[in-house]
Amino acid sequence: MYTLGYDIGSSSVKAVLLNLETGKVEASAFSPKTEMPITALRTGWAEQDPAMWWENLKLATSEVLSTSHIQRDRIIAIGISYQMHGLVIIDKNKQVLRPSIIWCDSRAVEIGRKSFNALGAERCLGSLLNSPGNFTASKLRWVKENEPHVYKKIDKYMLPGDYIALRLTGEAATTLSGLSEGITWDFKSNSIATFLFNEYGIDTALVPPLTPTFGEQGRLNRYAAQELGLLEGTPVAYRSGDQPNNALSLNVLEPGEIAATAGTSGVVYGVSDTLKYDHASRVNSFAHVNHSAKANRIGVLLCINGTGISNSWIRRITGQQSIGYARLNEIASSVPLGSAGVIVLPFGNGAERMLENCDLGAHILNVQFNTHSQAHLVRAVQEGIACAFNYGMDIMHGMDIKPEVVRAGYTNLFLSPIFTDTLAHIAGVTIELYSTDGAQGAARGAALGVKHFTSRQEAFKGLDRLNIIEPQNSRMSEYKELYQRWSSALQRILKSKG
Repeated sequence: MYTLGYDIGSSSVKAVLLNLETGKVEASAFSPKTEMPITALRTGWAEQDPAMWWENLKLATSEVLSTSHIQRDRIIAIGISYQMHGLVIIDKNKQVLRPSIIWCDSRAVEIGRKSFNALGAERCLGSLLNSPGNFTASKLRWVKENEPHVYKKIDKYMLPGDYIALRLTGEAATTLSGLSEGITWDFKSNSIATFLFNEYGIDTALVPPLTPTFGEQGRLNRYAAQELGLLEGTPVAYRSGDQPNNALSLNVLEPGEIAATAGTSGVVYGVSDTLKYDHASRVNSFAHVNHSAKANRIGVLLCINGTGISNSWIRRITGQQSIGYARLNEIASSVPLGSAGVIVLPFGNGAERMLENCDLGAHILNVQFNTHSQAHLVRAVQEGIACAFNYGMDIMHGMDIKPEVVRAGYTNLFLSPIFTDTLAHIAGVTIELYSTDGAQGAARGAALGVKHFTSRQEAFKGLDRLNIIEPQNSRMSEYKELYQRWSSALQRILKSKG
């Protein structure tokens, strides 16, 4: 038996076919082979056409099926992971009304700030665990204020994963975890946060019906089955935002366990059994995939927008598009720790929540034309990203989340020895790297959703630990000095911004 997992990112769509007997990937594919475009009509905006996600999902599915040669009736369930916090709006005919306002779009920052002040910190943090901030509800309010002709046509609003499920099943629905990531779930009353909808003047009828995170959420309809080459009636049995799902893929489900990613954005995600929040909403708290009214499982999420995109940018800007990232890492390794004084603040991908929604922009400091080379810049970018991770982890320490071991998939920036060594040493953590990714997590989630596995141990067979990076006491002082220089530079720039 097999499950099919999809990961709907902002760069690509990945599909994985998971063999449930071995716990191993039978086939995988992603589309497009280059990154999907993000449209930015104004500074701080970021939009994508949801139809583009579906077209690339079809291409990835076709490749997986053609390489695996399995019978379609052996796929027993489908799972979905998706880029968080995006807004997709549809009319009564289930047609998309405008491009999706995606996770890294910062147009709704001021809307969230005003509502936080109007409702008060105690109400927002105590019930929502967050400021409404720049999340999905605030983006919907932006549409109401700025595109009333579009807003009046809305039948339902959704997250990106809800849209993909709609295309698969024909039914609009969302999850408790999804509502919490949009900051529309009231943890005190265990219900939709009607007080926030009232503040925004938004009718709760626009919220899709709730469906469980794990469990049958609908079945593949005839049209989708024909488009994908799958069996009509296959259950969609799991959906989750990419970061809770990444934690699931790493078997991070219980209090004290920590997961991380370093793709387009970077994330550290810790699980707690108490309703934790940061008073400045610099890190955010959401319902984890296994959260329930009976057993709190809260994912405390640190996000750094400018992570993998910073690495991609430096490759492009230095004219190295033709080489792979492994070769880029080799180039960076040719210069020593500290990049001969070059400091990079990698905050050029919109407003950063951990900087209290400041849109700082990226900064490259201390460059000397007669001293520094491409290698110094490339290394400084990766060191800067690792320092940004640690800056956010210091905030998490204040919420009594103190990582000692961080689990991550052996992919993206976690393939880079420079990045992993720098992070392990400045944060003082052991990093464990595993053979998994978001699409695999979605496939395992689907198997759990149809109750194929009887235990957690059985569900995560095949999850192989590939590498361990442990900090060395003899080198800690060098890395701490690097971080001190970086954080001092950040504070100077923040102060100059007022």
